[in-house]
Amino acid sequence: MIDPQQTNQSETETRQHLALVALAKRPADVLIGGVTLLNVFTLEWLESWDVVIASGRIAWTGPSGQWPGEAAEIVDRRGFYAVPGFGEPHKHIESTHLTPEYEAALVLPDGNTWTVEASHEFANVNGRRNVEFWLTARKHGSPLKIFPVPGSATPPTAFEETGGYNGYEQVRQDLENLAVPGLDEVMDWSAVWNPENPGYERLWGAMRATWEARGVVAGHGTGLHTPGEISAFAAAGLSSDHECRQAEEAWNKLARGVFLMLRPVHGGVDRAIPYFVQRGLKDWSNVSLTTDDRDAAETLEKGSCDFNVRCAIEAGAPVEAAYAMASYYPARYWHLEHLVGSVAPGRYADLVLLSDPKNVAIDEVFADGKLVAKRGRYLLDVPKIEWPSWATQTMQVGGTFQREDFEIASPAGARDGHATAAVLEPFSFRPDFTAVQLPIIEGRVERGENATKFAIIDRYHGVKSLSKMFWINVGPKTAGSALACSVAHDHHNVWVLGSSDAAMAQAANALVTMGGGWVLVHAGEITATVRFEVGGLMTARPAEAVAADLRNLWTEAEKLEWLGGPGIPFWTPGLPKRMVFATLTCTPWHWVLVAPSRLAPQGFVDVTTGKTHPVVW
Repeated sequence: MIDPQQTNQSETETRQHLALVALAKRPADVLIGGVTLLNVFTLEWLESWDVVIASGRIAWTGPSGQWPGEAAEIVDRRGFYAVPGFGEPHKHIESTHLTPEYEAALVLPDGNTWTVEASHEFANVNGRRNVEFWLTARKHGSPLKIFPVPGSATPPTAFEETGGYNGYEQVRQDLENLAVPGLDEVMDWSAVWNPENPGYERLWGAMRATWEARGVVAGHGTGLHTPGEISAFAAAGLSSDHECRQAEEAWNKLARGVFLMLRPVHGGVDRAIPYFVQRGLKDWSNVSLTTDDRDAAETLEKGSCDFNVRCAIEAGAPVEAAYAMASYYPARYWHLEHLVGSVAPGRYADLVLLSDPKNVAIDEVFADGKLVAKRGRYLLDVPKIEWPSWATQTMQVGGTFQREDFEIASPAGARDGHATAAVLEPFSFRPDFTAVQLPIIEGRVERGENATKFAIIDRYHGVKSLSKMFWINVGPKTAGSALACSVAHDHHNVWVLGSSDAAMAQAANALVTMGGGWVLVHAGEITATVRFEVGGLMTARPAEAVAADLRNLWTEAEKLEWLGGPGIPFWTPGLPKRMVFATLTCTPWHWVLVAPSRLAPQGFVDVTTGKTHPVVW
């Protein structure tokens, strides 16, 4: 049912075969014998059980030796613990920066056998080919099961125009595919509650299409804390949240029927689970674990789903519940429990074999009934996929950039050699922008002591269009330097930070030529690049190659002096890695800079009200 060519007919034939294997009227392919099996339905360990597999699915489970049939292969795994293959209920694979076939090689050794791809990243690049993109690797034989959910944030707000548009018709069409279980996180809270918001009709149309197809509508509740806000969130049909940062917030959402997807950091697992234990939570089935965003370098260092489970256990979650939170509970939430999430008949034969469940010590991983990883090593060949031009030629910027394109002209009537400029800074959620005085030199407004230039380039419409303004507490301070990137959640236009307009043009042009990724310019020289040639977000290369490029970028960045310092939320010294998230336009953001659009021609707009403002005056 999840394979690109799968139909209801083939699913029926598969299950007819499984029934006969279970009755020992047909032979099985594999029998994995003697394991101590976690039953996620009852949260108990079943000693010395066998798992009978046929056609990549589980046909029978029970005490060892009781199935009377024959199997082509018997795999004795006495002494090991078996848990279901881990599932991601909300992950942007694009944030790993690997195409799906290389993502499989990275995460399957960590026990991750299925992922609900939170797909408004590539959807904003090419919305109409989005589902096709995510199912391509499986078609080529990849064992990782990907369930793409169309992005509600496509575009993120009514004030943005990207390479995708998901309204009623588009979402309904996507949900005709059996691999698509619902709608990706609804993020634009202003457009949900306010009928006057210009995004209201599109967003509710996408939600209506999902409900008509009996799909799941996932939510994104950043900044919603009060009983009224949480109640409105749940009443609107937003059935989950992965943005709980405080323990009491998580409890209050759980108590109002919101399914929780807890991340290991930023106040999710580390705060919520100890609080739940303290409160005596009896039923963990409305709680799950998720990664959301984690690049290849961090994943190689920490792990993927195994890291999430380990963090949950360390935070005090019952061991059995922690594994269910990484498998059955998220599968049930997405209505995928008939396919994944448990070691039970009819489901895909995805098993993680452990020597020590409490420490999440993984020995082997089976997917589709085949051994795919052993002791952290991926055992299969990565399929060679020639990604088509619609996935690789996405930098449609409409020309080459010059220094002049990034200049900001002094406003008419400016006096005393200074102009007033609107400035933003990363992760500032204040309802208004800050105004500062900046110098005017030769008819141009220039950077101040703590201000740098920031620009967003439209990379979808081929019209050479960009917006620009000044930001504070971020960017290179070293002269003649700039940083450009094509990862800009969630619109994924190109953004550029720089201490000079010439360096910004240099970085932008190099990035476009490369097809996307990162470009660092230091004192007029390109000193580091990271290539994301697929969608400007991913690369068809091994995780180790991407991690090496990222580490080189960070090393070269240490040679520059950077603005910013203590007190800036979610910030670290040096290269602003989290700048890829500072362009978000969802709650609780207010004033933001977007690429020029019909409703925000200069790009500077309050996305909660639609109000615009000049960047200098």
